[in-house]
Amino acid sequence: MSKHAPKLSIQQILICGAAIVTVSMGIRHGFGLWLQPITQDQNWSRETFAFAIAIQNLVWGFSGIFAGMLADRFGAFRVILGGSALYALGLFGMAYASTALLFSLTAGVLIGLAQAGTTYAVVYGVIGRNVPANKRSWAMGIAAAAGSFGQFLMVPTEGFLISSLGWQQALVVLALAALLMMPLAWWLREPHFRDGAGHFRDQSIMQALQEAFRYRSFQLLMAGYFVCGFQVVFIGVHMPSYLKDQGLSPHVASYSLALIGLFNVFGTYASGVLGQRMQKKNILAFIYLARSVVITVFLLAPLTPGSVYVFSAVMGLLWLSTVPPTNAAVAQIFGVAHLSMLRLLHGGVAGGIVV
Repeated sequence: MSKHAPKLSIQQILICGAAIVTVSMGIRHGFGLWLQPITQDQNWSRETFAFAIAIQNLVWGFSGIFAGMLADRFGAFRVILGGSALYALGLFGMAYASTALLFSLTAGVLIGLAQAGTTYAVVYGVIGRNVPANKRSWAMGIAAAAGSFGQFLMVPTEGFLISSLGWQQALVVLALAALLMMPLAWWLREPHFRDGAGHFRDQSIMQALQEAFRYRSFQLLMAGYFVCGFQVVFIGVHMPSYLKDQGLSPHVASYSLALIGLFNVFGTYASGVLGQRMQKKNILAFIYLARSVVITVFLLAPLTPGSVYVFSAVMGLLWLSTVPPTNAAVAQIFGVAHLSMLRLLHGGVAGGIVV
């Protein structure tokens, strides 16, 4: 490591990391708005669109393991650069895909690869390696809240772009926006990666994987994230079309997803702060139980714009609030050397299975 390479400041990590997550997750959370315009214009079934999003989540989960390995070995900067380029290419290809196969390759494979290199796990690896343990859960809460703010900011923006430019040109605009992650990644270059030397622990990647899978707590975290993927991805992809099918105005869907993002800013930040003071397993148990209760009540109650907005606000508090305590728990158990890989290993497969 270079003796003269400056250490990343916490403020620098949080500002740049939060901005990257804002763009990446903000774009991702709005994909449900494209289901009806794309399927109607292309004369495809909803299953065609859902299949591509399922591939996206599966690719995100499986390729994330290798993206995490690369980030842990060579630094987040290089991985985010590649992920940003793939994101732009995938969105552009998604706009002009003329067949279901091409749509699955672009919206599914390319964007799935892009998300593996630009979302929470890679940014959390930087946080884990550069933020002291006594501030780590709080810092992860800040980054998760940024992703939620991205949803609040981007989903209505995406709805506006679709209505004003059409769905194809809206995707082209998003492709250009994805390239903004490249200059932001420049400020996440870690000193210990600039000379080609990684942040090593006296343990190989295979040893880290073997240790993780033998650990009961890690297995339970993976099971919990299966539930998380089921709830979050299913709601994000299918709720907009479900609300339209029930006769509600199209803007109700955009506002509902935006409300989820807005209230999750508070939920994720709160869970990050609580993770410094409470047992992380208790926080996660409460979140999963509360989600189940909220979803059940929503399905039993009469469907009105008001009930949708109340559900979105309450669900928003619980939406991605699992992320800070989960990542902090992984860092606490296994250390930070392989944090990106282990985070992505248990975080991305479930959504693709259930979409």
